[in-house]
Amino acid sequence: MPLQQLKQELLQRKMKLERQIAAIEHDFRQGRSSDLAEQAQERENDDVLSALEQKAEQELQHINRALTRMEQGSYDRCSVCQDVIAIERLSAIPYTTLCIECANRQSQ
Repeated sequence: MPLQQLKQELLQRKMKLERQIAAIEHDFRQGRSSDLAEQAQERENDDVLSALEQKAEQELQHINRALTRMEQGSYDRCSVCQDVIAIERLSAIPYTTLCIECANRQSQ
């Protein structure tokens, strides 16, 4: 998969995450029920939404850093050893910063 195609996929994912975060934030701004039972359910929903928002924001940060690396010309280079990251790895994890060897070393 060429880098341009990966960039398009990252940009599409970025837009999807931005819409998801905006929708969650919109939901948080909505008024809450005066019914105590519904308030308890809304608090549980808020906890789930907060977790989803945090996960989306983290992924968005990874994507933004990957797009910056693309602009700088260092996208396909491992941040540890500077070797080329295999296109198969970038296709699987488009915002990775590590080649497979360095990723394996870090997970041990």
